[in-house]
Amino acid sequence: MDPIRSDLHTHSAHSDGTESPGELLRAARAAALDVVALTDHDTVSGWGEARAAALDAGVGLIPGVEFSTRSGHHTYHLLGYLIDPGDSALAAEFDRIRESRIARAQLITAHVGETTGLSWDEVRAQVHGDATVGRPHIADALVARGDAPDRSTAFRTLLRPPSGMRLPEYYAPTPERALSLIRGAGGVPVLAHPGSPARGGLPTAAELEAFVRLGLLGVEIRHRENPAGARARLAELARRHGLLITGSSDYHGTGKPNWLGENLTDAATLARLLRLGNGTPAILPEELRERLQAYPTA
Repeated sequence: MDPIRSDLHTHSAHSDGTESPGELLRAARAAALDVVALTDHDTVSGWGEARAAALDAGVGLIPGVEFSTRSGHHTYHLLGYLIDPGDSALAAEFDRIRESRIARAQLITAHVGETTGLSWDEVRAQVHGDATVGRPHIADALVARGDAPDRSTAFRTLLRPPSGMRLPEYYAPTPERALSLIRGAGGVPVLAHPGSPARGGLPTAAELEAFVRLGLLGVEIRHRENPAGARARLAELARRHGLLITGSSDYHGTGKPNWLGENLTDAATLARLLRLGNGTPAILPEELRERLQAYPTA
């Protein structure tokens, strides 16, 4: 069958990416992608612009979201594809996360401002629409002031906590709650970059099995943050439980070095994912929809 190039994890300026949803979709077309998923953190505010841009670009769009969850000292990110954005429990959770992250960002801004003069208004100027304010926006404000040459440098220097200092906490749901919310909104939950050393490393077999019992349907294995050994172990566990195995770039525009299409999801997996979600439809060109129908459902 003809290959279908799908990148199922990207971010726009509605969270911590640097491009508008329209720019992202045009970049996806330039990268010869057939399908891209928009998975901004804790918000669906970019979906409307992305839908219109996908139709103009002739690129398929999988609407999604990324939850940051916390279990003890371990952080897990969950991608939720094809969720119903009107689900009341989901909307309430987004509000709670957003309010907590704003309060945290204000504390960080005040701390950094003691030495740089950075103001909250300068940080807000870097936020697109009703995006959830976070450290990337503070970094961008520092770049705009000329205090750092780029976002990565700002993170390594001015936004790096002094020895012994911990960043203020923000509210994050447990993996169990996020899985329940995604499934309750008709979505398809996939565990993002689970082998990332920066987030605590690989979950144990028991943890992954518990997530499966709670409704996990897939694992993002082909991702630059998953070491080779972790990929092999995750693939074994995914096959044992019949999970989707996805691949993605985690593209953030110029906010990260990741480039569109650096990891892809195969067409058969994409077809399965589309059939599992019923919260909101994907935007697919008709010829692409017909090609995907040729793939088996199992």
